[in-house]
Amino acid sequence: MKYTSALVTGGAGFIGSHLVDALVSKRVKVYVIDDLSSGQISNLNPNAHFTKLSVNSPAFVEYLKKVKPEVIFHLAAQINVRVSVEDPVKDAQVNIMGSLYLLKTAAEIGVKKIIFSSSGGVMYPQTARMPYSEKIFPEPISPYGISKRTTEMYLAFAYQTYGLRYVALRYANVYGPRQNAKGEAGVISMFATAMLAGKPVQINGTGKQTRDFVNVEDVVRANLLAAQKNVVGEFNIGTGKETDVNTVFRKLAKLTGYKLPERHGAAAVGEVMRSALDARKAKELLGWVPAVKFDDGLKKTAEWFRKQK
Repeated sequence: MKYTSALVTGGAGFIGSHLVDALVSKRVKVYVIDDLSSGQISNLNPNAHFTKLSVNSPAFVEYLKKVKPEVIFHLAAQINVRVSVEDPVKDAQVNIMGSLYLLKTAAEIGVKKIIFSSSGGVMYPQTARMPYSEKIFPEPISPYGISKRTTEMYLAFAYQTYGLRYVALRYANVYGPRQNAKGEAGVISMFATAMLAGKPVQINGTGKQTRDFVNVEDVVRANLLAAQKNVVGEFNIGTGKETDVNTVFRKLAKLTGYKLPERHGAAAVGEVMRSALDARKAKELLGWVPAVKFDDGLKKTAEWFRKQK
């Protein structure tokens, strides 16, 4: 599918800004909205058309009708799992209601396709066999996970009812340059920031908990392929490989020259102990496979954090 204009919600954020850069380089006319609650102006590509706006704002619907993008990449979200547990109403207002405003208006103005940033890490029951495939029935337990699954279901409804095409990309643990070390940031950004500042780094629990780390460059490519290919549905975007937190600590310590000893604290309440996604469906139907090796991506990420310091 060809398109000449796109809207990226949350386009000043970590993943969104990298996606905006890629779209601009392909000479797509890019519109960006972001309320800057977690995104940063410094991330923004100067060739994108930016408006400070929340998907919850009444002005958002009018904005959509005005710009009429052909494709929407929907990344704007409340992304902190802890916040979703503390305030599920706020989480639902942004992640469910904001998405509903977008869907309803997108159907009215004739948007060709929506690419939704979902989550694989919170989608599947821990009792299921790993790596998790899309065939496993979703059983999210956090309000954040529930809001992501709810939006996927509304997307399926909009496709069946209005013919509005969509792809929901269920990401593994995304890492890379521009990741914010605040809030519900990935362990890599938090470790790198602390290490470069020479501050103590605390590992939750044993550090043997594993994650499937996928580089932001690979995630951007998945978004572009999802918009381009004639497919609809949910797709896991991950490497299928598990890396434990202790390994991440040691690799980053070496890259940053960090000399302080490894410290372990109490295990985080409700933390998932193991996670990895099966992305064979993405390989088969999107033509997507992860290309960035973890060591290479980690080195590039550490270099970026060093420059920020």
